[in-house]
Amino acid sequence: MKHVKSETGEMLTKPFLDVCKLILPVIDKFGAAMALVKSDIGGNISRLEDKYSSNPTEFNLLYSMVEVEVAAKTAKGSSSCTNGLLWLTRAMEFLVELFHNLLQHPDWTMSQVCTDSYGKTLKQWHGWLASSSFSLAMKLAPDRKKFMDVISGTGDVNADMEAFCTSFSPFLEENHKFLASKGLDNLKAS
Repeated sequence: MKHVKSETGEMLTKPFLDVCKLILPVIDKFGAAMALVKSDIGGNISRLEDKYSSNPTEFNLLYSMVEVEVAAKTAKGSSSCTNGLLWLTRAMEFLVELFHNLLQHPDWTMSQVCTDSYGKTLKQWHGWLASSSFSLAMKLAPDRKKFMDVISGTGDVNADMEAFCTSFSPFLEENHKFLASKGLDNLKAS
């Protein structure tokens, strides 16, 4: 994932979004339990890709979108790219925590894995309705063994999950630090 950053260490828009897109087929394997998460991630990726496509030179660096919105005083809008980046980062953190739980707690059911991950990442940013919807969706979580069999393929799924968690987490932390520096890391769901 070294390609996600420029030679000068700045986050690049397209490579970051491309890595986020790689996770969408894995989310599909959860079925109905993760339909809202997949929709949310996909929507935020599309929002950011659309902005990038409007001017790839200006928006080559991921944070340039936020800078433009901060200057225009539109960063806090629910349809802003800033909001899209914030919620994409949060959703990806949820998935990193989910993969971490799969690795660390082989005795947990998928429902336990998902619920614990949600509690550590997204729950604090959701209101009652979103939290209730998530709890209901977790009742649809697939059987853990079947899920692991489906995503395993021919490789070492545990090694792949560990590598993803280790290499992708610093990008998410950097996103939060940048957004916090602009006073935009604590927005809640509207």
